[in-house]
Amino acid sequence: MLMPNWLKQRAYLTPHRTALEYNGKSWSFFELYEETKKMAGYFQTAGLKENQFCAVLASNHPETVFAIYALQQIGAVAVLINSRLTVDEIEWQLKDAKADYLLYDQVHKEKAASLSGKKISLETNKAAGSLFVPRETFSLNETCSIMYTSGTTGRPKGVIQTYGNHYASATASAFNLGIHTNDSWLCGVPLFHISGYSILIKSIVYGMKTYLMEKFHPVEANHILQTGKATIASVVTAMLSSMLQELNGIYSESFRCMLLGGGPAPHSVLEECKKRSIPVFQTYGMTETASQIATLAPEDALRKVGSAGKPLFSCAVKIDGEKEGEILVNGPNVTPGYLNRPEANEQSFENGWFRTGDIGKLDSEGFLYVLDRRSDLIISGGENVYPAEIESILTGHPSVREAGVAGVPDKKWGSVPAAFYTEKKAVTAQELADYCSKKLARYKVPAYFIKVDALPRNASNKLLRRDLAVWWSEKHDY
Repeated sequence: MLMPNWLKQRAYLTPHRTALEYNGKSWSFFELYEETKKMAGYFQTAGLKENQFCAVLASNHPETVFAIYALQQIGAVAVLINSRLTVDEIEWQLKDAKADYLLYDQVHKEKAASLSGKKISLETNKAAGSLFVPRETFSLNETCSIMYTSGTTGRPKGVIQTYGNHYASATASAFNLGIHTNDSWLCGVPLFHISGYSILIKSIVYGMKTYLMEKFHPVEANHILQTGKATIASVVTAMLSSMLQELNGIYSESFRCMLLGGGPAPHSVLEECKKRSIPVFQTYGMTETASQIATLAPEDALRKVGSAGKPLFSCAVKIDGEKEGEILVNGPNVTPGYLNRPEANEQSFENGWFRTGDIGKLDSEGFLYVLDRRSDLIISGGENVYPAEIESILTGHPSVREAGVAGVPDKKWGSVPAAFYTEKKAVTAQELADYCSKKLARYKVPAYFIKVDALPRNASNKLLRRDLAVWWSEKHDY
């Protein structure tokens, strides 16, 4: 199925409507389209072609927005890179995706210099691209973007996201939240995450302004919502908690939705939001579903504490089990599969249903409860952290014999990784932390290193990570 070029169509339909605001400067959809064409022409002049894979290593800046839309105009596939990753982690993803080019901004200039392959700076003059002719249509089956998500084997997998996936996600969200003529979406989440990227898709599909923050700051976010500059905001629990701590007064009457991802919110946070008349929509989603697939409405937030709600209109959720079991989902927003991972794809799909790897249950009213995020997944401040990846790094240390990692409670981040290890020879926690810091993004580095005599394993010798979390809870009261 073909659709008109989204940005071109939006610039045609509502050219004077504000599309993007950043640090006091704004662009209409017409101006956004013109900047995007210049950027696309610049990329094309540099050698980037249709169907090529182009990695994007950049912060939340207008140039990053132009670049993302420019890749869509060319028909190139955007490989969104988490800028918090180390050079080694990024290098692995570039090679796995067989990226033809790497786009980078000034902030990541030094990191980009350490990476191999062809590179294009976003800071270069774009005048040469002013004559670029954009394509007329998008195919909904066409791959739009790739985002890497860690797997239980410790190796990240590239999630294929089609134009159809993104369009279905945007429309499903609109059916749930509605579209108001004065809507503006506060984007304080990274554009390399599906939460941030999906806001850019919604912006051009809805004709809605994106209020872009370079970095999230609770005081600034509160000011934006109190002055009515944004009517919807995407957050994770750590962001929302910090906003509540800094909030004096109430938000503007025009503010209508705090879309909360990254796991259920604590009861205390929901109670505080209720007191302050903040409408919180808790969600369940993943990179593989192009953002949310289930959402809990505010009227059920306190009645169904801990629930992720019900599936969006075009989506379905079921449990592979009588009471509890693996969560299976389907819908037009679900990925067609992982990049270059035939075995993973075979394991992940069954009769049209996608196996999430998460364990959950449905109550008598059909509300979804996620009991265990992707088996052992740790969600720390909205970032996905897989124990297997950390364990594979730790066991590479010459002093470590075995390692097991589990998520433990943290008042600021919700959860943080804790590493349990057995020694080959004496080693300090600081030495292990320093070693991990060189090979892992900061949010993946364990907050605690605990030496043990042996790791808990079952009869099949499988590591029992849940037992590690129990060990921790027996010695720490949160």
